[in-house]
Amino acid sequence: MFKEINNRFLRYLAIVICILIIIICAVEINFLGLFGYSPTKKDIKFPSLSVASEVYTADSVLIGRYYNENRTPVTFNEIPAGVINALVATEDVRFYKHKGVDFYSIASGIVSTAKGDKRGASTITQQLAKNLYRTRYNKSQGYIKHIPVVRTLVSKFKEWLTAYKIESNYSKNDIITMYLNTVPFGNNSFGINTASKHYFNKTVQKIKVEEGALLVGMLKATSTYNPIKFPEKALERRNIVLTQMHKYGYLKDVELQSALSQTLKLDIGSDSEKSDGDSYLRSAVDKWLNKWCDENDYNLYEDGLKIYTTIDSKLQKYAEEAVQEQMKNLQRRFNNSWGNEEPWRDSEGTLIENFINKAVEKLVWYPALAKKYHFNNDSLQAFLSKPKKMKVFSWDGDEEVEFSTLDSLAYYAKTLNTGMMTLDPFNGHIKVWVGGDNHKYFQYDHVNQAKRQAGSTFKPFAYLAALESGMNPCDKFTDKPVTIKYKLENKEEVWEPKNSSYSFSYREMSLRLAMARSVNSITAQITDSIGWDKVVEAAHRCGIESPLQSVPSVSLGSNDVSVFEMVKAYSTFINKGIKTEPMLVQKIYDIDNNLIEEFKAKQEKALTEEIAWLMVYMLRGGMEEPEGTSQALWEWDLWKNNNQIGGKTGTSSDYVDGWYMGVTKDLVTGVWVGADDRSIHFKTSETGEGSKTALPIFAKFMEKVYKDKSTGYSEGRFPKPDIEITRIYNCPSPQIFKDTATIDSLKTDSLNQPLPGEEIFPDIKEETKPPITEPVPVQ
Repeated sequence: MFKEINNRFLRYLAIVICILIIIICAVEINFLGLFGYSPTKKDIKFPSLSVASEVYTADSVLIGRYYNENRTPVTFNEIPAGVINALVATEDVRFYKHKGVDFYSIASGIVSTAKGDKRGASTITQQLAKNLYRTRYNKSQGYIKHIPVVRTLVSKFKEWLTAYKIESNYSKNDIITMYLNTVPFGNNSFGINTASKHYFNKTVQKIKVEEGALLVGMLKATSTYNPIKFPEKALERRNIVLTQMHKYGYLKDVELQSALSQTLKLDIGSDSEKSDGDSYLRSAVDKWLNKWCDENDYNLYEDGLKIYTTIDSKLQKYAEEAVQEQMKNLQRRFNNSWGNEEPWRDSEGTLIENFINKAVEKLVWYPALAKKYHFNNDSLQAFLSKPKKMKVFSWDGDEEVEFSTLDSLAYYAKTLNTGMMTLDPFNGHIKVWVGGDNHKYFQYDHVNQAKRQAGSTFKPFAYLAALESGMNPCDKFTDKPVTIKYKLENKEEVWEPKNSSYSFSYREMSLRLAMARSVNSITAQITDSIGWDKVVEAAHRCGIESPLQSVPSVSLGSNDVSVFEMVKAYSTFINKGIKTEPMLVQKIYDIDNNLIEEFKAKQEKALTEEIAWLMVYMLRGGMEEPEGTSQALWEWDLWKNNNQIGGKTGTSSDYVDGWYMGVTKDLVTGVWVGADDRSIHFKTSETGEGSKTALPIFAKFMEKVYKDKSTGYSEGRFPKPDIEITRIYNCPSPQIFKDTATIDSLKTDSLNQPLPGEEIFPDIKEETKPPITEPVPVQ
């Protein structure tokens, strides 16, 4: 065919053109898998850009971001001219003259390299092709990647082809915008806008000429010219960019001198700190959306979604402040109570030997370490006991210490933690989520991951079952010893619950008073009367999802549940018996701000409206009945406008877990406090019960909320019932005052003494009265 061309030059030219066409076709179709992936026409028109998704509070405050590449794209009009001019002057001065590949620059680069002045000749469009379509990644290279020189030539050739495709589909302004949105700037910042937020704490629209020049200068080598690590090199590179801008007419003399005189003024933005996962909220939303993303084919880390949660930023802030204030005091109290003693004890109070060494052996990396040292215990102990500098969590900020591995484990084992959640019971919106002390050091979420014994906060479900069985809040039981026989796995068991007061009063108490004072003996009698299966069923119906062992002690909170479940279940009471599924996300928008999903809480009827109202009335008893366990709340400024609060304290055996469940007319809040290991706990009720550990967090939180009128939450009374209450419930308990003037308080507990001329147990003969101070374990 070529012989028919008589002119030798044209013949050779035709041969070269044919070979070139064959090579282009072979590369484009990835002939025999030799050349790897090349962007198709569809890829060019619809480039896949990994964009960070952002998560916001309900009031549009940024909580965090999800990304593989931290990127927030901007449009061409949002990019200052100074940034574009700096880029063109430095990276591709002939950008507006070529069609994707600049052969003039290539020839010039070859000549310069031959003279010893090595420089690149890639255009902005070629660099975009490399960044956007990963033309030099292994999966894009095919089998020729094993041939060094050929691999480089083919990669470069594919960049040229891709650059021509880009130029034929996009304007110059589009290309430069895409480039600035894709290029990496170090510190996991992708795109000019994210880089601007990271290094200068402002959007790209607001950066100055010298700041834009600094960012553009980094593109040559983001590590070498990182202004955080190498400020002098970064400043030198910035000045070169400014000089290039002046050289090509983008800066006047005066503007150049002014820009060169500016020092390096970084203002590292918090945007990056919100992007690294260091947040219980961010992690909770991630888990919340896993299923939705799978079902709707979205990638949370690449699709640039805007997620609006139900969280109220002000309430969240006040909750975190309350946790910080109380937990700092609690940790100090805990440390002081144990002094130089180790706090890991069994149920008898005996020190657990080798507690820390056993804890080490449970760590995932321990088997590999033991194998490394050939399971030699002396060598292992030497390694684990060797001190090294490290930072540890403290309530005063990160603390520099010199700890061994064993020291570190002991330190964190003694650290108390917490979980707190606040819910709008009417629409299911979660307003507050505090998963623990500090997500950086404690990733385990104590709102929905951790499950602990609920103690007395579980008692309302026994009283709920009692009301549903036909009892009234005014029905009375006697506080006296109880023995309950039952079968567990075909084995006869006997349960004899004790009161936390270490005594029985032998008084008659209404159901409301008994729940308000958290009297174990009466709760046990009620449970025995109605059946513990009924308590389990009532709890599940209200929202407890954890498996509950159906035994008599279930009503005293012997089962493990989460803060999330407890808040959900208590919300059923205030919402007129309607169980509402808590929701953390309410709206999701796509990258173009189109609403793609709006969530509504699932609701179902769980209780009658009358029973629900009576349960709220029962919970109010903690404040309104004599010696109610919530009355420590009087210490805080919570009682303006005839405010009413319902609540229930809870403390598990040995003061391992402290709980408080607080209910107002608008919100339901649950708080748990304790150490992650159940062997570590307070010594006494004076320091370790729920009213001393968890209740103050609720009180401090609500006090802050009420003081800030802009939150929209105010003091006030619970709403009156919308239906007729057919049960007898208005039976206030009389206050009992005791004269202790004639009593030796060192010998006798004055709280259990009669009034002058009155016996505590008028219907019981003297010889049958029990000892006043019977020592019993705390329930």
